[in-house]
Amino acid sequence: MTRKQKKLLIRIIVSAVLFAGGLFLPHEPEQFSVMWFVRLAVFLAAYLTAGYDILWKAVRNIARGQVFDENFLMAIASIGAMIIGEYSEGAAVMIFYQVGELFQALAVGKSRKSIADMMDINPESANVERDGEVLEVEPDEVEIGETIVVKPGEKVPLDGVVVFGSSGLDTAALTGESALRDVTVGDEIFSGSVNANGLLKIQVTKPYSDSTVSKILELVENSSESKAKTESFITRFARVYTPIVVGSAVLLAVIPSLIFGNWSDWIYRALTFLVVSCPCALVISVPLSYFGGIGAAAKRGIMIKGANYLETLAKAKIFVFDKTGTLTKGSFSVSEIRPDEKSELSENELLNLCAAAEKISNHPIARSIVKAAEGIEIPTAENAEEIAGFGVRAIIDGKEILAGNARFMVKEGIFGNDSEEFNGGNSPGTVVFCAADGKYAGCISVSDTPKDNAKEALAELDRLCNAKKIMLTGDRQSAAEDIAQKLGIDEVRAQLLPDGKVKAVEEIFAEKPNDSALAFVGDGMNDAPSLARADVGIAMGALGSDAAIEAADVVLMNDNIGSIPLAVRISAKTRRIVIQNIVFALAVKAAVLILSALGFANMWAAVFADVGVSVLAILNAMRTLSIKE
Repeated sequence: MTRKQKKLLIRIIVSAVLFAGGLFLPHEPEQFSVMWFVRLAVFLAAYLTAGYDILWKAVRNIARGQVFDENFLMAIASIGAMIIGEYSEGAAVMIFYQVGELFQALAVGKSRKSIADMMDINPESANVERDGEVLEVEPDEVEIGETIVVKPGEKVPLDGVVVFGSSGLDTAALTGESALRDVTVGDEIFSGSVNANGLLKIQVTKPYSDSTVSKILELVENSSESKAKTESFITRFARVYTPIVVGSAVLLAVIPSLIFGNWSDWIYRALTFLVVSCPCALVISVPLSYFGGIGAAAKRGIMIKGANYLETLAKAKIFVFDKTGTLTKGSFSVSEIRPDEKSELSENELLNLCAAAEKISNHPIARSIVKAAEGIEIPTAENAEEIAGFGVRAIIDGKEILAGNARFMVKEGIFGNDSEEFNGGNSPGTVVFCAADGKYAGCISVSDTPKDNAKEALAELDRLCNAKKIMLTGDRQSAAEDIAQKLGIDEVRAQLLPDGKVKAVEEIFAEKPNDSALAFVGDGMNDAPSLARADVGIAMGALGSDAAIEAADVVLMNDNIGSIPLAVRISAKTRRIVIQNIVFALAVKAAVLILSALGFANMWAAVFADVGVSVLAILNAMRTLSIKE
């Protein structure tokens, strides 16, 4: 509880004690008697102790031209009650309203704490080595290439590569995962992590402004700026609704009084009407629900950029997945080497040619082939070039070597247009074909494996929202279908060039029903265009990935595909709670408004319809913070 909240609690307790004392005083019907003055003074003290700040806000907002808000309604209703002699009810309105405000502050504070834990990743300083000394400087003063020293227990202030030492890193603030991540010389390291045990020296690879911690802080700070459609509607609704009910209350006080007389009774009804009509329950609980949902997600390493994306995710019925690195581990290994009989190459010779050509590529499949050739002397490649979406061309020992997919072989005239006979047989893995001087030399099969929890995560999506699951990949059809069958994917689109994925997303987008949303899940780098095009872009394993944080709407910092159904559950529960609060608040208010206009509801019923409903809606909204794994 903050200092401000403690002060409010003390004020509420003091005013409640005064209020209770006023109730026990004898009710003296004669005005201006001693007991009447004592009773008035006690209730007035309770009223002002609880609500002096509300009265001041109402006056200040009126001076600024912001008349119709909850402060104005509370001030008018409570002052009016005092004027017509309902001192206890006027004081009660203000006290219970402040109780609701305290509940709101506590609920927001609890949600903010979840996000504040994420914000605590910001390092205050960096220890940088300069001229043989270790100097403590601001993180944004450290330049790329400099070496920083991180002692056990300290936060890593900047992104870089370990050049000395080994340790375990606590990345819970970034990923939500409590297990330590072991790092040693040569490993990439991200700012915001906490060095758990060993001394580390890190060579900085990014300025602070582009570091992981800076990107995450920017994302979190901006998350509250994007309102959900429901939230925006409630804001607009309150702006129109409040002036209407104030006008209705004035009419209720004046017109019946002119017709039937009894001004005091009709003014009391109008004041009751005003208290009931305050839209606090909606104005407070709806944004609080979304704020709580974002906080619950952040606590688990799921960064949602705004309430609008949280709301859209609840409507997602179509999930489009990239394959490599998203559904699969992306750690390939050579499973089979098949030289062509006509080439007279041995398995090692074919592996050598492919490894020499693929050495220039950073693609996971290329790296797996180079790794398989370790221990064998790899010849030097000349004039090597990588052709995106196809493969690699290089000159090796005077021969032009081509290594790539079947499309590459067709494009270069190695295969005919019907390349089924060269499709790698029945191998479920990815096949890299090789040609030497225009003649087919053989192929190498490289296998990837699904992520351990991918099948369970997709099954959970089915259970949650009957999701249609589509996989997009540049891999060949048979390899893609093998993975799809293992994971329970509904539809596969394979052999796609980089721009083919975006076109596929466009086609799926055009076919989807109007009442559902499309979510694209990718690794955040080459999938950035598709992430941006989807209704909701979900970036997997985006730790340190600028492209993911920029393009995606939801960022899974922990690379855990199981976080996708969890994010859907959080969004669905948040949406249910928002709808519950809207229906409940409007139903109760409508009923009590009618009863108050007819004279069947007094100020106490109005207090419940306003403050009671607000408190109940806030308590319901707080349930968004308690999503079970």
